[in-house]
Amino acid sequence: MSDTAPGFGIYIHWPFCAQKCPYCDFNSHVRMKQPDEARFLAAYLRELEHFAGLAGREHTVTSIFFGGGTPSLMRPQTVAGLLDHVATLWPVDADAEITLEANPGSVEAERFAGYRAAGVNRVSLGVQSLNDAELRRLGRVHSVAEAKAAVALAACTFDRFSFDLIYARPGQTEAMWREELDEAINIAGEHLSLYQLTIEPDTPYAALHAAGKLVTPEVEDARGLYDVTQEMTSAAGLPAYEISNHARPGAESRHNLTYWRYGDYVGVGAGAHGRVVRVEDGARIASANEHNPEAWLALVERRGSGFIEASVLDAQEQADEMLLMGLRVAEGLDLDRLSAVSGFAPSKAMIRRLVDDGLVDAAAPAGRVIASAEGRLVLDWVVARLAESLEPVRPEHLPAA
Repeated sequence: MSDTAPGFGIYIHWPFCAQKCPYCDFNSHVRMKQPDEARFLAAYLRELEHFAGLAGREHTVTSIFFGGGTPSLMRPQTVAGLLDHVATLWPVDADAEITLEANPGSVEAERFAGYRAAGVNRVSLGVQSLNDAELRRLGRVHSVAEAKAAVALAACTFDRFSFDLIYARPGQTEAMWREELDEAINIAGEHLSLYQLTIEPDTPYAALHAAGKLVTPEVEDARGLYDVTQEMTSAAGLPAYEISNHARPGAESRHNLTYWRYGDYVGVGAGAHGRVVRVEDGARIASANEHNPEAWLALVERRGSGFIEASVLDAQEQADEMLLMGLRVAEGLDLDRLSAVSGFAPSKAMIRRLVDDGLVDAAAPAGRVIASAEGRLVLDWVVARLAESLEPVRPEHLPAA
C-alpha cells in the first residue's frame, strides 16, 4: 500500500463506560450489571460476517480500531476473539495498525499485557488533563499519577501509543496550557490528540453552560490557546497532521487516515457507522447502527446486523463527504481521487479565489487542495464554498478510480 492509499479499516465499538463524563456525547452507556461479554462477542462476530458479505472478502485490512465507550473494560479474551475472527474474513496486512482506546485507571492498565498478547499493537489513552482538579471537573475517575503510570506502561508494552488532552477549558489561560502541554510533550511518544473543549447538546456541560455556570474561553482566547498548541507541538517535532492530531512524520493514526482519505471501513457495534462499497454493484453504502446496546444486540441476533440505516450515497454526497474529510488533514485533498470516486471537482475559479483570500495553500502540490493555517480556522466555510462550486468532470478527463 502506498503512503497515501486510504486503506481498509475495521471499527469495533464497545459502548459501555464505568461512568459517563459530563462533556461527552459519544454513544456510551453505564450499566449497573456487567454486560454479557460472551453474548456480545457472538453478536460482533455475526455483524462482521454480515459486512464481509456486503463488501466482499477481497480487501486487505490495514487497521482495526476498538473505540467506545471504554474498550479497555473488555476482557483481553474478547479482544482476541474479535481479532481472530476478522482474520478469518479478510486478509490482514502484516503491518496492520490495531488500536484500543483505554482509560488510564489502574484496573485497565493491568490488562495491557493481555491486550498486547491478543494482537493490539497501539493504545490510545484518554488522559484529558494533567491536573487533578481539572480531571475531577471533567468527571474523570483517574488521577494524574494513574495517567502517567498508564502512559509509561503503554510505552513499555505496545509498539505505539497516543494520549488525548482537552484544552480551552473554563478559566484556562495560555500560561496554564503552556505548562500542561510542555509536561505532556515530555512524556508523549510520537502521537498526541489535542482537542478544544466543545459544548455538545444534551450533555450535563450543555445544561451548565446554558445556565451560565460553566464559562468557556472567548473566541479570541480559544484562538490564542490553539496558536500555542500549534507552536509548541511543531517545535517538538509533533506537527498537526489533522486539525486536532499531532504526530512525528510516519507515526500518524493509520486508521483515522482511512476516514480522512475516504477509504472503506466496516463499523460494528452499537452506534457504529460504516462506509463500504457493495460488492454486488459498486454502490457506496453508508451504514448506521442502533445506538442502544441491548437493542443492537437483539437486532443482530435476529437478522445478522444492527443496521438502522444503510443508504446508497450518490455522487454528490460522496463528493461532499470527501471535501469535508480531506480538508481536515495537512496533506489535503487529492483532486484526481475526488474526480475518480464522484465524477465531480471544485471549480478552478473557486480554488483561485480561496488562494487569493489566503484560505487555501498557494504552494500545494499540483492536484491537491490544502487548507492554509487561516483556512483551517474557518474550515466549515471553506468546505461549503468548495462544495457549492462542484461541477461534473467530463468523462474523457476522469482518472482511473
